[in-house]
Amino acid sequence: MERTDPQEGAATPAGPARDATPGTEPAPDAKAAPGTEPEAGKRRRPWVRRVRLTALVLVLLLVVPVLAVETALRVNYLGDPAEGTYTRDRDAMWLGHAWVDGRKKDADVTALARRLEGTGIRDLYVHSGPLEHDGTLPKSAYPRARWFIDAVHRELPGVRVQAFLGDVLANGGPDGLHLDRAATRAEVVRSAGQVLDTGYDGVHLDLEPLHSGDRDYLSLLDDLRALTRAEDARLSVAAHQIDPLPNLHSVAGLFADHPKWWSQEFFGQVARRVDQIAVMSYDTARPLESTYGGYVAQQTSLALEVTPPTTHLLMGLPFYHESNFSHWGHAETVAAAVRGARLGLSRTDPDRELFGVAPYIDFTATETNWREYREGWLRPTAS
Repeated sequence: MERTDPQEGAATPAGPARDATPGTEPAPDAKAAPGTEPEAGKRRRPWVRRVRLTALVLVLLLVVPVLAVETALRVNYLGDPAEGTYTRDRDAMWLGHAWVDGRKKDADVTALARRLEGTGIRDLYVHSGPLEHDGTLPKSAYPRARWFIDAVHRELPGVRVQAFLGDVLANGGPDGLHLDRAATRAEVVRSAGQVLDTGYDGVHLDLEPLHSGDRDYLSLLDDLRALTRAEDARLSVAAHQIDPLPNLHSVAGLFADHPKWWSQEFFGQVARRVDQIAVMSYDTARPLESTYGGYVAQQTSLALEVTPPTTHLLMGLPFYHESNFSHWGHAETVAAAVRGARLGLSRTDPDRELFGVAPYIDFTATETNWREYREGWLRPTAS
């Protein structure tokens, strides 16, 4: 999910048949007279028919399911959200690395406070890594963290600052963080304790690509939860999307090394081990705003069904604009994501208190993103 902070310098048709002159031999491509047996060379080749039939079947197998899914998602976007399905003042936001590496100043925090005024954002996940592949975290990665934490607590009372830590997972390859190694998991826990000692209010973990059913990840979360509870801190994670079709992650795994979905069961196992779980509900490859919104509505319902009421569930909002196969900017809008989240909430658990949305990410956010978040999600004031 992570984006680079720009400041970091980071078949040809056959020709017409010739008419045969009466009493002469037919042209090679003329049709044989009715009731006569065509010569072997003029008979339509059986393999051509088979190829055409196979191609047709393949097209139907590919196109029909896609059309069915897109239609179902558009239908899922119909209707009106229930009254009261607005912010619970429990939203969060991902922030870039510039806030803790020395590039941001007091004036920037003041501007951030003005931007967040009147919103429901109560948690800031500020990028403070990445982790090294062995799980360690150099303190040089976040030299101004203490300043930022103090500045937020001063300018935005009641807002928590969590250390956003992540890394690329090896998942069987030579490079990346190996969750299957106990020593690496232990270093991740030590790194979490290190940022908590710095003054962060919690740890936000984003490890990708994380396969559904990863027992080592669950073991790591158990150890991290023990640490954060002892420190009276929060443990939150960025979560993959849930199978939109049953067992899709397994089917996708036949064609891709790292399918993007988790099973609903695994999502629930993760949700029960953390204080907050934020769904990365963007980069969905949906081509239309209505199908993207319907997808978010579905994801919201699937997540609510398995997230315990004691765990804070957040749905990610795309505060960035790209146009590529995985993310069509004209379709994945904040307005569609917010409306989809409200529809899913309305249909599944409209009274859920521990629920919110989470914009990703501050350094690519536009005025349109902020306007759509405010107009769609913040509780309207009485006129």
